[in-house]
Amino acid sequence: MSLELSHVHKSFDGFQALKDISLSVGPHDFVCLLGPSGCGKTTLLRIIAGLLQADGGEILFSGQDLGQMPPRSRNFGIVFQSYSLFPNMTVRENIGYGLRIRREPPARIAARVDELLQLIRIPDMAERFPWQLSGGQQQRVALARALAVNPRLILLDEPLSALDARVRNEMRHEIREVQRRLKIPTIMVTHDQEEALMLADTIVCMNNGAIEQVGSPWQLYHEPGTRFVADFIGLSNLLSADWTRRHAPEMLAAHPPPADESRWLLCVRPEHIRLAADANGPATVGAVTFLGNLCRMTLRWGDMDLRVEQHAASAYREGDRVRPTIDPAHGCWVTA
Repeated sequence: MSLELSHVHKSFDGFQALKDISLSVGPHDFVCLLGPSGCGKTTLLRIIAGLLQADGGEILFSGQDLGQMPPRSRNFGIVFQSYSLFPNMTVRENIGYGLRIRREPPARIAARVDELLQLIRIPDMAERFPWQLSGGQQQRVALARALAVNPRLILLDEPLSALDARVRNEMRHEIREVQRRLKIPTIMVTHDQEEALMLADTIVCMNNGAIEQVGSPWQLYHEPGTRFVADFIGLSNLLSADWTRRHAPEMLAAHPPPADESRWLLCVRPEHIRLAADANGPATVGAVTFLGNLCRMTLRWGDMDLRVEQHAASAYREGDRVRPTIDPAHGCWVTA
């Protein structure tokens, strides 16, 4: 079962929220729609769900045109940021709700709910109400409710953004484990780059209603195609060909610049810059930030401030002179 979007577009009162979106989702893929607020990712998710009508384009699921199909007929499972659990229903009743409105036999409903309670690891909380659960437990229930009807596709709209950092990290693992076990194609909206890098088979990076780049987490981190992607996914140093020629010419030998140098910047990730103490070195260490197993520094090199990361406590302090080198095995040109 695969999802195919071709040239989908949507406007609101003259504002173009989506511009010519074409995208494929494979039968077992976990896809993250990643981008800043207002980039169109939630609008796209709602169109796929059938909660919004596209102005044009085509959406096919396993060859079936979804254009005029109502949401219920699509049989997609949806989990929202707010969980949207029924406060007057127990956990068991919430999970089984979709099966009840489909008039499934009570025995079938009970068996399916018990199965899902085990899957989300809260079998002892079946008779509790949502207000008696933590945020992470409520999110598990919302996920189980979406899975109860054996959906053809799972749609997740920033489901973890309301959780604290520890619970959010735990739920990432839970969602990915469930998706891999059930092999249901899944699309998740997020603005959290770490979340996308951790969960996705494919990241769709969006900006201003358009797709900037599609690829694996490795591709978008190590081979960003545009300045926006390089800046949005991870930290980056963006170097002009002229600056690189003056300060790190070995990089140009490894990565020859495109013909029109003014339209391109060399993307170098902070962990690919090495430092050596040198009282006569060409660079000066700026602010040093300790982050546990990571140390992040700014570096004044020539007329630029660069970012450097070391996976150890830093031996350098603000004001130290150093001789930096960039690992020529890494780096790529992005459009400016």
